[in-house]
Amino acid sequence: MTAFHFCFDLNYFGWIRQNFLYDPFWTTQRTAIVSLFLFCAGLGQAVAFTQGQSWPRFWRRWAQVAGCALLVSAGSWLMFRDTFIYFGVLHGIAVMLVIVRLTAHWGAWLWLAGLAAILLPLAAMPLHVAAGNLHLLNGRALNWIGMVSMKPATQDYVPVLPWLGVMWWGMAAGQWLLRERPALLPGAIPRAFAPLAWMGRWSLSWYMLHQPLLIGAMLLVR
Repeated sequence: MTAFHFCFDLNYFGWIRQNFLYDPFWTTQRTAIVSLFLFCAGLGQAVAFTQGQSWPRFWRRWAQVAGCALLVSAGSWLMFRDTFIYFGVLHGIAVMLVIVRLTAHWGAWLWLAGLAAILLPLAAMPLHVAAGNLHLLNGRALNWIGMVSMKPATQDYVPVLPWLGVMWWGMAAGQWLLRERPALLPGAIPRAFAPLAWMGRWSLSWYMLHQPLLIGAMLLVR
């Protein structure tokens, strides 16, 4: 993610010329990064749910994510007035965390629910055609659901569908691991991966700080 954003920032300042919106080299990386984010978030929820995380503690963490999402919107509005982030990855995670928490007891059905969530947006275009183009679903008020006929103009867009499916699969995988391979998740981390483990423990802080630091450094050397 950091390397991806570093290249994005280089492109923003004109030091490289890349098409981050349409070039598969970059769009595939973005899809992989977001998928990993959401899968790990679902897996983390499986651990928290299994350990009996209380609702007050859940809401405290949720408030941190939601608050950071608002900061992302504000910061992106300053940089990209016309394409600011109003429903990016943190906004999506905030909504999906609640859904995943409420459905944590679904067990193995989470796999099927995840598949349905991933496939459902494929019906968006036929739905728009059959209904005479549902402009309401393309508007900012509802396009966060994901049933759009065209992607909105925004710097980051992570709608509930299909991405909820990835988080559901993370929850399902986490529950399976905790039930069938309980010794795997709490296992020791190789020393070489210790820095990555540190970033994982402070993932939200890293996510929020790395871009301002990268952009600030680039502004200093321009």
